[in-house]
Amino acid sequence: MKTSAKVATACLCVALVAAIPAFAACSSQQTYVTSIAKTGTDGTTDTYTVYYSDGSSSTFSVNNEADSLTASDLYEEYKAQTGEDITFAEFLEKYLTVNADSTALATNECLLSTMKIYAQFVETRMGMMYGRPYYVSDYNIYSGAAVIYDMDESEGGYTYIVTNYHVIYDSDADVSLNGGNLPASVHGYLYGSEGTFSDTGTDDEYGYTLYDYGDYAIDLEYVGGSVDNDIAVLRAKTEDIKKINPDAKEVTIGDGYHVGETAFTVGNPDDYGMSVTRGIISTVDEQIALNIDGTKRYYRSMRIDTAIYSGNSGGGLFNSSGELIGIANAGAGKEQNINYAVPLEIVTGVANNIIYYANDNDESTTDGYDVNFGMTYSATGSHYVLDVSSGYGSVVEDINVATVDGNSIANAIGVQQGDVLTAIVINGNETALERTYDIDDASLTLRPGDVVNFKVSRDGEEVTLNGYTLASTDFDSIDD
Repeated sequence: MKTSAKVATACLCVALVAAIPAFAACSSQQTYVTSIAKTGTDGTTDTYTVYYSDGSSSTFSVNNEADSLTASDLYEEYKAQTGEDITFAEFLEKYLTVNADSTALATNECLLSTMKIYAQFVETRMGMMYGRPYYVSDYNIYSGAAVIYDMDESEGGYTYIVTNYHVIYDSDADVSLNGGNLPASVHGYLYGSEGTFSDTGTDDEYGYTLYDYGDYAIDLEYVGGSVDNDIAVLRAKTEDIKKINPDAKEVTIGDGYHVGETAFTVGNPDDYGMSVTRGIISTVDEQIALNIDGTKRYYRSMRIDTAIYSGNSGGGLFNSSGELIGIANAGAGKEQNINYAVPLEIVTGVANNIIYYANDNDESTTDGYDVNFGMTYSATGSHYVLDVSSGYGSVVEDINVATVDGNSIANAIGVQQGDVLTAIVINGNETALERTYDIDDASLTLRPGDVVNFKVSRDGEEVTLNGYTLASTDFDSIDD
């Protein structure tokens, strides 16, 4: 959180050797993989060389359409080449070793995408003089953290930065003097080029304290935010960021997360400067209550035991491959092993949504928008499923439709009471629905003109429903 009231998080990253390219058979049970490297490509196929502890090596090729290869890819390749009946856990123990320095390498990589920020507000406070109250207005500055989310390196391009909404919202701001509850100004500092503010005198007109943020400060502009999701987007000219550090870059987005995975943060605890903490993911789905703007709201959160402190809010949460999996935003006070982060699906859904509408050339669209399908549903049959090929598991449930509004998108698609929703299809791309919140996450990704439909289980049969083309009038503010 900011350096004052709300509990918050930090941003870090890590790398795991088990998440690299595939495998070729190895004859000795005492021989294990020491390293894997990409050693060639013909444009469509990449060749990897696997080096073993006995000094031997082997190669194999894969289609390079995949963004990355995982340990489960190595496992499947091994079984295909050897025909050996071996479990994934046995495979990892037998053939793979983890480089102890890999987490440090990933952490250092992530630092290029981290930032601390200062948000400046006008606040009016009451004092006492000679037993009588008086009011004084002046600037107050709060600190937090952020990640570089999207960087356009073309001429005149912008870099978009993601933080928590509560970092750039001040419920104590003097709305009339500050111009609302959002900051009068926001400044950011890249890791390794950190500065701070200094008092340079007072304003002649209002008497406010004036601050100089120094040569390393980058002026940030508020783009949009969602109090319901505790995510906000800022931006700066990419050239202004590259002037400070030409190697600064956007984060790498993860493709999922699991209980027990390493979780790193990098933040600005108590404004002492950017620093790193590490832990694990404790729970991927927990409801927590936060009061950001005077209204108590419940937030779907990821619980972590990674240490975070006041001033860390807005920093990224990273997995052991250095990929972004959340934005840490809250903690349980004295219980330092109980902290929270906004899950990846909400971070990307809200951030991409806000960036899209900020660039749609329509001044009437602000912040972000999603779709209400006009149906209610509940979960039954919740249970844990383990994927033996990957070694990871997840909780799944049946999503049962309880009611469908007559004049709704769901009704137009053909959803009926009693249906079990199994998948959502957007522009022909199918995504399985395993938890009720998957529908909300998918809704954040929808845009006007998209064609959406559902797959359902109805009377024991799988049914693909009608496609529906979304119009701009089908969308509501994500904070409605």
